[in-house]
Amino acid sequence: MVLDRRAMMIGGAGLGAGLAATAGPRVALAQGGDANAGLLSVIDFGVRPNAKNNQTKALQKAIDVAAKMSAVLHIPGGEYRTGKLTLKSNTIISGVPGRSVLKFEGDRVSLVAKSAQNIHLTGLMLEGKIERDNNENNSALLSADKIESLIITGCKIVGSGANGISLNKCSGQISDNEITKAYQTGLFCNDSLGLDISHNHVHDCGNNGIQVWRSSPGEDGTIIAHNHIDDIRSEAGGSGENGNGINVFRANDVQITGNRVSDCAFSAIRGNAASNFQVIGNSCARLGEVAIYAEFGFEGVVITNNLVDKAAMGISVTNFNEGGRMAVVQGNLVRNLFLRAGDRGVGIAVEADSMVSGNVIEGAPAAGIQIGWGKHLRDVSVTGNLIREARIGIGVSSAPDAGYAFITNNMISKTKEGGIRAMDHDKPLGPDLAKSSSESYRNIAVFGNVSL
Repeated sequence: MVLDRRAMMIGGAGLGAGLAATAGPRVALAQGGDANAGLLSVIDFGVRPNAKNNQTKALQKAIDVAAKMSAVLHIPGGEYRTGKLTLKSNTIISGVPGRSVLKFEGDRVSLVAKSAQNIHLTGLMLEGKIERDNNENNSALLSADKIESLIITGCKIVGSGANGISLNKCSGQISDNEITKAYQTGLFCNDSLGLDISHNHVHDCGNNGIQVWRSSPGEDGTIIAHNHIDDIRSEAGGSGENGNGINVFRANDVQITGNRVSDCAFSAIRGNAASNFQVIGNSCARLGEVAIYAEFGFEGVVITNNLVDKAAMGISVTNFNEGGRMAVVQGNLVRNLFLRAGDRGVGIAVEADSMVSGNVIEGAPAAGIQIGWGKHLRDVSVTGNLIREARIGIGVSSAPDAGYAFITNNMISKTKEGGIRAMDHDKPLGPDLAKSSSESYRNIAVFGNVSL
């Protein structure tokens, strides 16, 4: 191959940049001066790897100087014992992934940032002492409040007695991190301003994996995509506020796509009073309660193309009595459900203003699809679903003040107590409506179904 002079010049420039990037902090300082090189090392501030003494003061000085210069601060591989460190605007800290370890001693909040912008952390390991703190959501190994453009990538957060990371009114990106052994929540976000949470592994946490909350209901817009979340317990107990892989509370317009969530005490994905809530293409396995939940005062939820394998209930869109309404539940695969203390065992349950179509449900010890609950039913269409191996294929409330349900073109097989049944809560009434007329029930229309 023949190289012309222009190609050689471009190649030489790229090689020079690569050498500068790998030369290390001392070479960069010697070559260009502090500001020109744009790279500082904590070593130049008297910080020493693997020293047994606490190095908070020297680390803080290094952080402050680098932020003032808008320079990258490099932390070489090693362990560094430290107390609380404060991050200011334009703090950029880079470590060696898995080797640059900040071992925090004593403080509930270890890295803290308030009212700042452009904070970037990469390649760090934050390790804390597990001292349990149940009181404040901002107690964490990394706590950020009102930060514009916060980027945390390629870091490991381990051993918090409260949350791993706590964010309040922040924008930016949390990606490619491992967050583990947090007593409360791996990643807690409140009143976010356009967060992207992606490609993280959150596991072995006491109460929740990822929480996206708001102080009051409103647009949030956080995107939660392609994360691995597993081994989430419910150490603090409760009826569903703990034990969830992903929990969204009062935050509207949140998108949850392509995540793998497994082995949670309660739900894989739980939206509480979360409107315009999208749950698309997630894989959920081994859940102790409802796998995908939309509950309480929400308007609008899309739950499509998800896979649920082993849960006490597959998908629940509920609480019409609290204003919960309007859903599309489409193209999901739900299988291997079980009864929890004699309850649940339902594939998909909806109550108001909802379309349920194109789902496959197999192995439901209660109902494959449950439409309404007592009087809490309005305008539900269930069409084109496949239901196998359920106690009842489709159950629909026939309470005197229940609204209307339209059930058509579903295929139902291997049910123990009928393909389609009118219901008084969990009690079946009358004949199998898949094989006889539904005219005696004023609110139920049944057409074109097959029940084998």
